[in-house]
Amino acid sequence: MADFKAEPAMTGGCQCGAVRYALASEPTHASICHCRMCQKAFGSYFAPLTGVPREDLVWTKGQPGIFKSSEAVERGFCRDCGTPLTFAYVERDRITVSIGSLDEPGRITPEIQYGIESRLSVFEMLHTLPGERTDDGASPEELRKMASRQHPDHD
Repeated sequence: MADFKAEPAMTGGCQCGAVRYALASEPTHASICHCRMCQKAFGSYFAPLTGVPREDLVWTKGQPGIFKSSEAVERGFCRDCGTPLTFAYVERDRITVSIGSLDEPGRITPEIQYGIESRLSVFEMLHTLPGERTDDGASPEELRKMASRQHPDHD
């Protein structure tokens, strides 16, 4: 792991474990972005992000691939499993990480929404949909097949 003066504030990484990172400071300004680029980059309704100064993100295992989605923005991702990892404006000294890639994503609460001109109308009613647990209605054989192959949420 990187040579921090103290324990990292948070850690995270991709689904397969090929790329891992540590944050030297608590991430701030958590947001979700509904812009069309973020929807495509995350394959979802929005992108949940939180950030630190660039110098406070240290890659502890592997390196992300980078896709320059515009002249202003670079997006980091795992080349092996495709997990979206970072979003950064090229000319700024701040980098954001995908909240879902953090080992403890529940510690982060979004504070603002961006790109609301592209917010999909279905987003407004998602909380009204019925829910069920992953294992509801699954047979023991089906549950065995669903055993996770992803990297654990720790180093």
